[in-house]
Amino acid sequence: MSFVEQAALRGKAAMRSASFGRLASASTQRNLGPRLGAMLGLLAFALCAPAQAQGSKGSERNWVAAWTASAQGPYPIGNPTAQPELKFALPSADRGATDQTFRLIVRPDVWGGEARIRLSNAFGNKPVTFDDVELALQSSGSALVPHTSRPVTFEGKASVTVPAGQSALSDMVALSWVKDRNDPLLANRKLAVSFHVAGESGPITWHAKALTTSYISPPGSGSHGREESEISFPFSSTSWYFLDEVQMAVPDARTIVAFGDSITDGTASTLNEDDRWPDVFSRRVHAAFGNRFSVVNEGIGGNMVIGPSNYASQPFAGGPAALDRLDRDLLSLPHVTKVIFLEGINDFGNAGAEPEKVEAGIRAFVDKLRARIPAVKLYIGTLTSAVNSTNAGYGAPVVEEKRRAFNQFIRSADIFDGVIDFDAATIDRNTGELKAQFQPNSTTGGPGDKLHPNRAGYAAMGQAIDFAKVFGAEP
Repeated sequence: MSFVEQAALRGKAAMRSASFGRLASASTQRNLGPRLGAMLGLLAFALCAPAQAQGSKGSERNWVAAWTASAQGPYPIGNPTAQPELKFALPSADRGATDQTFRLIVRPDVWGGEARIRLSNAFGNKPVTFDDVELALQSSGSALVPHTSRPVTFEGKASVTVPAGQSALSDMVALSWVKDRNDPLLANRKLAVSFHVAGESGPITWHAKALTTSYISPPGSGSHGREESEISFPFSSTSWYFLDEVQMAVPDARTIVAFGDSITDGTASTLNEDDRWPDVFSRRVHAAFGNRFSVVNEGIGGNMVIGPSNYASQPFAGGPAALDRLDRDLLSLPHVTKVIFLEGINDFGNAGAEPEKVEAGIRAFVDKLRARIPAVKLYIGTLTSAVNSTNAGYGAPVVEEKRRAFNQFIRSADIFDGVIDFDAATIDRNTGELKAQFQPNSTTGGPGDKLHPNRAGYAAMGQAIDFAKVFGAEP
């Protein structure tokens, strides 16, 4: 019997248990006597315990971040890739979402029997009310695997209003289809997170470069989160909205964070195929260690280490500076044990910053991270080549000079637990460019921009991470 069929049977059993509990609590004391009634009441409580536990935050469990996407700014400010026309789905950036449903498709890096999600209004200017929030297995497109949808609550309520600038963590949700978290049939399955925005949201907090297709119902169409079919979701998007984290309860597991810019976010990798370098690294980790670690991606296309300084008043496509988003995108995540950091090229190619200032920003980032998570292991990647890039001024000789100076700082500074030489894994020593086979764009086709590696380049980067260096004596 497949895990989907098992999920359906368990769902029916839960319904029978809930019905029995209501019967016992309502009539047993009157009709069967106090002692027998009490016994049946206890039995009903035991049978219904998993459903009742759903209203708990589950603080006693070992939570890990199973999926993340940095909340980077108000829509449409950002750098999406292969984005469909959204004027029919989201006609007004100021009004935002209007009485409509989002069905976001995400891939948890690990699975557990219980989950919870975080909805973000970090860059909104008014409270946003979400209701009819549901988790389900994706079938195909916006369709759901039948009988897998589970309601999500917040402090026991079916709706939550998130103030501007804040986020909300849901209660625990029991995922009945996860019988065995190590089930190979669950590996790389995708989760559909559906929610209805009541009224108008105002500016939408989003992550522009999802490189994964999600779905939106028309404005004014109401709530469709529980629908299993695709009929109510005619519009697609390659971005994620409001949702910035999915957690899973996984005993003894720990979170590894890939923190960076567009080269971590996956620009020029394959749409819907999860072949960014953190994805490649993740598959290696699971092959070696099972589900002891969850690898999550906190990259933002265009992100910088030290800029911009005035993001709050003038949002920038690359999101807040690395140091400014450290709390929300890294320190807030549960059980972080290792961080792989890759940023700096945008400071040189976009902002023209001097290496010394970027180095100072890196030192400040490291100091804050270690102060908050003293036992964390931090690994930093060397910057890959942008020589002869067609992307704005990134291909200029002065940018290459700064990149080389910054990479020398990375290799010599004694403030990291290790250096990952992404540059050595991707550079053509004869030309100074990215290797020719790493240049063509894997998302939209064409020759590429000589800044962002393609699928093959990201595979080389993911393979360049030395397990002996990152995991010590472990294989």
